[in-house]
Amino acid sequence: MDKKAKDILKLLENNARLSYEEIAEMLGISEKEVEEVVKKAEENGIILKYKTLVNWERAGEEPVYAVIDVRVTLTREKNYDDIAKRIAKYPEVHAVRLISGDYDFQVVVKGKSLKDVSFFVAEKISTIPEVLTTVTHFVLRTYKEEGVLLFKEEDDRRLAITP
Repeated sequence: MDKKAKDILKLLENNARLSYEEIAEMLGISEKEVEEVVKKAEENGIILKYKTLVNWERAGEEPVYAVIDVRVTLTREKNYDDIAKRIAKYPEVHAVRLISGDYDFQVVVKGKSLKDVSFFVAEKISTIPEVLTTVTHFVLRTYKEEGVLLFKEEDDRRLAITP
């Protein structure tokens, strides 16, 4: 992939709402070139999805997120990819990552309540034959997501104390 295409992708990754015209102007190329690069990237599975990052807490909803560490056992019939694909098919699952360390996978799950997430782990993840153990970490607060700060900078209102 050439530098021009990578530059276009970086701009879109940072702001998917940029128009072809805006990208062309920023990079000093034609709109047609931008359109061709984007369409080719979509066709080749390089651009997978356009996404809006929502601060649900400010929107009045508070979904529950959990990070689940999963340890598995491999068989001749089931390897990491097979197990990951099975876990990834659940709609509650937002991410599945093969990781190094004491566990094999990190699974990010979104639910409506702690109970929903707990039942998901107990009834779906733990029942997979290759799953040996899980550890669930509930996300208490998110401060930064996708490179975006989710809080407003506030002035320091503490009183200065001098000796």
